[in-house]
Amino acid sequence: MNTPRVKICGITRLEDGLAAASAGADAIGLVFYERSPRYVSIARATAICASLPPFVTTVGLFVNAPQATVEHVLGEVPLDLLQFHGDETADYCAAFARPWIKAVRMKDDVDLYQCADTYREASGLLVDSYVPGVPGGTGETFNWGRLPKDLPLPVVLAGGLDPGNVADAVAQVRPWAVDVSGGVEQKTVQGGRLGGIKDPSAIRAFINRAKTRGVAGV
Repeated sequence: MNTPRVKICGITRLEDGLAAASAGADAIGLVFYERSPRYVSIARATAICASLPPFVTTVGLFVNAPQATVEHVLGEVPLDLLQFHGDETADYCAAFARPWIKAVRMKDDVDLYQCADTYREASGLLVDSYVPGVPGGTGETFNWGRLPKDLPLPVVLAGGLDPGNVADAVAQVRPWAVDVSGGVEQKTVQGGRLGGIKDPSAIRAFINRAKTRGVAGV
């Protein structure tokens, strides 16, 4: 079994990007969706990218953004990969001369084989929990048993992952990569999560458990 790649998404601060890279993250995610609590400005995203060491992939997340908006961001921020979380068509996703992945929210009737065919030019499919009106970052898991083992595109598993469940997720799904945001964020006194403010110890634990289980293959 291959060691899964790990993406730490919703990075909003330089120190969190550096903490992710130092802990061994393969990628960080920058959210350009203004309604998200993890939204990051172009200026902040540019600074975060400039601070990263080599070989950390920078991913820009968009939700039904006008094409001009994505092009403007790409003109300012050195993104390596695009991630689309809305109702974007395959032609739209392929219009930016960047590798891209398409998020699929796991509604009851979703057909992942059809999604893989529709978005066949994608670098992968990111499978996420479905919560009405919330395009991502739900903090909720879904039934991993719904994921077929023979999809023709690499699978990026998201949705409610955290240091406590990522090893089981990797063992059951055997994804190409795992993606976490809220599951590695600091918590308030009431136990809620601070959107975008990461916990370095949680990041380290998440990456260690994801990659250790991937190596063990059990």
